[in-house]
Amino acid sequence: MVRRATESRSGGQAAVRGARRPEVRLPPLEPWTDDGLEPDGDYDGLEFRELDLAGQDGMGARFMDCALTGCAVDGTALGRARVLDSVLTGLRGVGTELAESTFRDVELVDARLGGTQMHGSVLERVVVRGGKIDYLNLREARLKDVVFDSCVLVEPDFAGARLERVVFTGCALRGADFGNATLKDVDLRGAAPLEISRGLDRLSGAVIGTGQLLDLAPVLAAELGIRVED
Repeated sequence: MVRRATESRSGGQAAVRGARRPEVRLPPLEPWTDDGLEPDGDYDGLEFRELDLAGQDGMGARFMDCALTGCAVDGTALGRARVLDSVLTGLRGVGTELAESTFRDVELVDARLGGTQMHGSVLERVVVRGGKIDYLNLREARLKDVVFDSCVLVEPDFAGARLERVVFTGCALRGADFGNATLKDVDLRGAAPLEISRGLDRLSGAVIGTGQLLDLAPVLAAELGIRVED
């Protein structure tokens, strides 16, 4: 069910295929000065700094070589958006709509988000560093080469998602749902605490540490129908 890291013949831990991190090098940026986002808008080489984007409609927009810093995104509609080679820092908001979006070669830093809708999205070479995200909806999403680093994820929903080369390091993972998910080379050893509310039977492609196995023992016993008595 849950795979522990095994010892290699040389005495070290068996290799887990690590995630490839993005290498974002932004060009000189121009400040964005328009009145508001537009559906299917094309934003290239722009800086969005300390802006209130709450409630705006950028459905299907494309952000390429952009920096979004300190922006409010409460209820911002960005479904099917494409965010490429960009850095997003200090975003804050509740109910941001990013369903079926694409994030490729992106750094998301110190975000404070709640109820972000990313179901059906594609994340490739993405780093989520610092910050706290509550109730992140990644149902049926595809994550490849994604790193969750030193952040707090409260009740993230990975149900039905495909995760490949995904790493959690220094990350609090609380009440995660992996129901019907598919995992390959997923490293959970850096998650503390590691709390899984559903989908323990889907973790055959994950690696956990010995201490985490002990912490998960009661949930595993319940999942297997084992009664534990003193």
